[in-house]
Amino acid sequence: MSRIGNNPISIPEGVNVDLKDNVVTVKGKLGELTQEIDGVKLHFEDGVLKLERNSESKDHKAKHGLYRALINNMIEGVSKGFSKELELVGVGYRAKNNGQVLDLALGFSHNIVIDVAPEVKVETISEKGKNPIVKLTSHDKQLVGAVAAKIRSFRKPEPYKGKGVRFVGEIIRRKAGKTA
Repeated sequence: MSRIGNNPISIPEGVNVDLKDNVVTVKGKLGELTQEIDGVKLHFEDGVLKLERNSESKDHKAKHGLYRALINNMIEGVSKGFSKELELVGVGYRAKNNGQVLDLALGFSHNIVIDVAPEVKVETISEKGKNPIVKLTSHDKQLVGAVAAKIRSFRKPEPYKGKGVRFVGEIIRRKAGKTA
C-alpha cells in the first residue's frame, strides 16, 4: 500500500491542473510545468486532487507514490517556487553573476563560467567578512536541484578544512589531520 500515493493534493487558488493524453499540465503565477504519467488515474473534486492506480502490479504501486510526489512538487512550484542557497567556503573563493551567467573563482587557474538555464534565477550575495552565497530560485524543483548539484560538483567540501561549495546549513563530516 502506498502511503504517499493515497494522500490527497489540495490545489491552491490561481493554480490550474489539466490532464490530456496522459500528460499533466500545471499552470500558476510563476510558470507552467508538464509531466507525462502512466499507470495512474487523476480525480478532481472540490479543489482536491486524488491519484488512483490502474492495477495492483508492482510497477503501478511504485509509480503511484512517485507521480503523486511529482504532481505535488509541480503545484507547489508554480504557486510558491523553490530556492537553494550554496555557500562558497575558502580563501579567495568568489562568485558573481551577470544575468544568467555565473562566474565562480574556486581556486583553479581559471574561473568557471556557467550559463544557467533561463528558468532558474541566479543571485549572488557577497558581504565583507562572510562567505559568498549563490541563490538559485525557480518553479521547477528538479531543475533547481540539478543546477545546484552541478555547481557543488566543481569543488565539493573536503573533510579536513571544510573548504568547497556547500549548501547553506549543510553539515560537513570533519576529520582530524595528521598528528605530529
